[in-house]
Amino acid sequence: MKRISTSCKAAKPTLALALAIALCLPLAGCGAAKAADTAPETEKPAATASPEAMEKHQTQVFAMDTVMILTAYGAYADEALDAAAERLYALEADLDPGNETGSVYAANAGAGGQVVVSEDSFQVMTTAMRYWRLSGGALDPGLYPLSKAWGFIGGDYRVPDAEEIALLLAVKDTGGVRLDEAATAVAVPAGTEVSFGAVAKGYAAQAVVDLMADMGVTSAILSLGGNVQTLGETKPDGSRWQVAVTDPYDTGAYAGILTVGQAAVVTSGGYQRFFEEDGVTYIHILDPETGYPVDNDLLSVTVVTADGTAADALSTTLFVMGAERALRFYEEQGDFELVLITKDDEIIVTPGLADSFTETEPDLFTYTYYEPGG
Repeated sequence: MKRISTSCKAAKPTLALALAIALCLPLAGCGAAKAADTAPETEKPAATASPEAMEKHQTQVFAMDTVMILTAYGAYADEALDAAAERLYALEADLDPGNETGSVYAANAGAGGQVVVSEDSFQVMTTAMRYWRLSGGALDPGLYPLSKAWGFIGGDYRVPDAEEIALLLAVKDTGGVRLDEAATAVAVPAGTEVSFGAVAKGYAAQAVVDLMADMGVTSAILSLGGNVQTLGETKPDGSRWQVAVTDPYDTGAYAGILTVGQAAVVTSGGYQRFFEEDGVTYIHILDPETGYPVDNDLLSVTVVTADGTAADALSTTLFVMGAERALRFYEEQGDFELVLITKDDEIIVTPGLADSFTETEPDLFTYTYYEPGG
């Protein structure tokens, strides 16, 4: 594996870019804003669509503990946005492990037996378990009891003692989760509780984009916390979508801007949700092996790929892995692209994004353009 570094790939940001206002949406219970959002455009091509097709429609939804901004263009936009909001609320209810009417709650309550779940929940569970296997357990749905113990579920933040963590790790049996596709059912081992928060928002974004497309929308962008997803290769005016990667040190600033077509752009970072106790910062992403918050060389991971569900799963998976393992996984899989920000203030950009990534803070970060092999 090779890294080719440059001191500055692009010029410093223009005044217009520096003064632009980002849509920085705080996450419930977090000490920092989300990690990726729509970014301002410095140039716009001439309009290529009718005034009706270019009309912008927008709505705001609070679901999955996140403020969500949904933007769509064209004649079908309002109807599609209403349907999208309903879909998001329904998914929130079904996928929330704390909601007694939802599928995930039912799966946990029925641990030790097989429970029929919704098609949506089954697809989320299937994706999560796939990446649990592919990553050697880096993405672990069985960490739900540990997340509750740390207070990241419910907001009662505390540092559990070592004995409590060891006990919760000992009873966790993620590998024992069984999925029955024919019956759309899941069997969670007795003593284990699961949560699919690392996949749920990505699945929701993909579901909403698919719904909008079915309703005739050809151009839309969704911002669901750290998840951004676009519909259509361009906006109606012919310009491509721009998505900012947030500076982990200053969530009001950009570490870079990605110019993308139709894609999912999802960021996971330790600065998104955390608490401090006795001068120590504890982030919400837990290490499945230790039961403690992840402590490696990464500040954030941004994944760009076609599918929102996969992007969400990958962003957490790769953050847990750390930079070197993440890059090896990238080489092995080859169906996504990455922007990694390390604690050494290095931003690593994989080859598929080299021509679509704009540097915005060359005085703060070293930008590295990764070259696999060698």
